[in-house]
Amino acid sequence: MTSPLKGVRVLEVAQFIAGPYAGMQLADLGAEVVKIERPGTGDPFRVFGAGGGAQGYSSNFTAFNRNKRSVALDLAAPRGQAVFRRLANQADIVVENFRAGVMRRHGLDYEALRALNPRLIYCSIDGFSADGPFRDQPAYDTIGQARSGILGMFVEAEDPRMRGPTISDQITGMQASNAVLGALFERERSGKGALVEITLLEASMYFMPDSFTAYTQGGVVMGPQTRAAISMAFTFACADGLIALHPSSTEKFWRGLLAALERPDIGADPRFSDRPARIKNFQALIEVLRPIFAVRSRSDWMERLAAQDVPSAPVHSIPEAMDDPEVKHLGLFYPYEHPRFGRFTGMHRSARIDGERETAPMPPPALGEHTDAILSEVGLSAGEIAELRRAGIV
Repeated sequence: MTSPLKGVRVLEVAQFIAGPYAGMQLADLGAEVVKIERPGTGDPFRVFGAGGGAQGYSSNFTAFNRNKRSVALDLAAPRGQAVFRRLANQADIVVENFRAGVMRRHGLDYEALRALNPRLIYCSIDGFSADGPFRDQPAYDTIGQARSGILGMFVEAEDPRMRGPTISDQITGMQASNAVLGALFERERSGKGALVEITLLEASMYFMPDSFTAYTQGGVVMGPQTRAAISMAFTFACADGLIALHPSSTEKFWRGLLAALERPDIGADPRFSDRPARIKNFQALIEVLRPIFAVRSRSDWMERLAAQDVPSAPVHSIPEAMDDPEVKHLGLFYPYEHPRFGRFTGMHRSARIDGERETAPMPPPALGEHTDAILSEVGLSAGEIAELRRAGIV
């Protein structure tokens, strides 16, 4: 079962990450995803990112837009809106992540499209709710992280700075696609479409329910190191690289760590003699362990910890992660070629269904690469498409 969503058509009217990530997950499951982009410029991510690449085919864009076809269409123009309605009339799902009110101003909101296609599932992704106090404010990933509380558990007050990958965007895209699948399943029973709404804020908070129950049930306000202390999760610098270990609450893993260190005296220290004491004195435990790990190589520590069955792993760079033997065994990456832009490396979907991933994945599209073919599929003639092109609509 490589394509469980085969035959499902999705119109993706989205840019940057959250919406395209939702669309890509549906595409990876076999849905036919048609990406609607502004003529001439397209998704701003086409020229955005650290990985370089051909103009209009940046690493950021290709990361979130595989297995899609692209139609260039000006939704601000009445004729472009009319074309979109024809597409929506034959679609199963619309995914959009414009700011609140944009699709309504174009006459392409859920109410307008539902009148044409009552079976349509319409997924709206935004930073904040369309009728809430922040409805007019812009939002990107950092805003979702900050207002939800995620960022407060990463940033140290002494040296505040953003680190790591986008989080709220991907979290929201994942939950959006999950909700769309639920609505699609319900449509099989009711025959009716649905409006799916999700924001960066609520998706980010939903991602970490334990942080909120810790506060509401125990009055604990979690900070950057709280979870690590409770879970006994560490990272240390070895003589030649970083290592992570996670003894958690299991006593045998703690005893295994002491055996790997050859330091039973640490366990005899009253500050570390039981789990509550180790949590209370977590920073002191880190200071004790740091110089011990620093004197041996990472491979040496990995061997010692594995011999004692202690959960541990090297802290990989991106190249190291791709070269990891488990990743190679899983076959997560594959080569692909775009006829215009050349050869690249793609990533399969993470889920295997009956042992299989998607087959014959499509490369991320060039801007408007499939415009003529898709508009022909909804009944526009070659002459009509040519006229739209002369008018700058496509």
